Amino acid sequence: MQRRAAAVYVAFFLVVGAVSFSLIATASAPHFSVEDPEYTLEGGESFTVDGTQYNVQSIEAEMTGGGGGGHGGGGGATLERSATLNWTNSSARYTQAWENGSTVTYDGDDWNVSIEPSADPSEVTLREAQNHTAILSEDPAVENETTTVDGQVYVVQRAGENGSRELIPAEDYFPAPATQQFSEGDEVQFAGNETTVAAVSNTTVTLEWFAPQTNEIAVEDTANVSIGANTYFAHFPNNETLALTQDYGQYQAYQEQSTAFKTHSDGLWGVTLLSGLISVFVTGLAYLPSRY
Repeated sequence: MQRRAAAVYVAFFLVVGAVSFSLIATASAPHFSVEDPEYTLEGGESFTVDGTQYNVQSIEAEMTGGGGGGHGGGGGATLERSATLNWTNSSARYTQAWENGSTVTYDGDDWNVSIEPSADPSEVTLREAQNHTAILSEDPAVENETTTVDGQVYVVQRAGENGSRELIPAEDYFPAPATQQFSEGDEVQFAGNETTVAAVSNTTVTLEWFAPQTNEIAVEDTANVSIGANTYFAHFPNNETLALTQDYGQYQAYQEQSTAFKTHSDGLWGVTLLSGLISVFVTGLAYLPSRY
């Protein structure tokens, strides 16, 4: 009688466990997709937001995590999708700083920057940066290096027939360097651009010009991205397509459905495992030896 009752209970719990497991096996997890996105784009396509054209530079899909190699790949690997957008600012502001006492390249030559200290400087002088070593090496009548005597720099003339040498003051030997002078507001050609001497201080000269500049925007899957003054939610339905929407409620609803699905799935797994354990426990009790 004891074993018959146990068999009934075992059968009941096995049925309960089988039903809960079948529900787990047949249930489908929620799938997220963007309905009626503002933009559906592929690599190389362009779209316009607030008068600015944006280009889909690339769409990439990469397996990350999991480790391991071989054809099977590693466990735990995930597919991450991303995209890069670019747009061109036709009049971006560029600046270049010339520090006082530094050497800069201007108009194809090297120049030393000189700013006369004052309460409110407005001018800068560029002095030709002469290559004294090169000048000396081209003159067979002098040594290739200068010498300093009592703080004065001299050029050494090579010994003549009588073995004598002459020291020539460097400022008398080398030609006077060329100079150029600029004031705040002057227009100059710099790096192929029409450039303005925007500001002069005791330490720095600031050059300013405007030219096209290409900017990039990184787009991650199921994340917000700022495009111009607008914010969009980005999703990649496949490895070649990017969808942009401002309807954030779609993803919120998907998250709520996913949470509910996981809660129900965990509960069913609990019923399945508990039913199995109870069945084993009841079966064991049924076969315990009777004391009567």
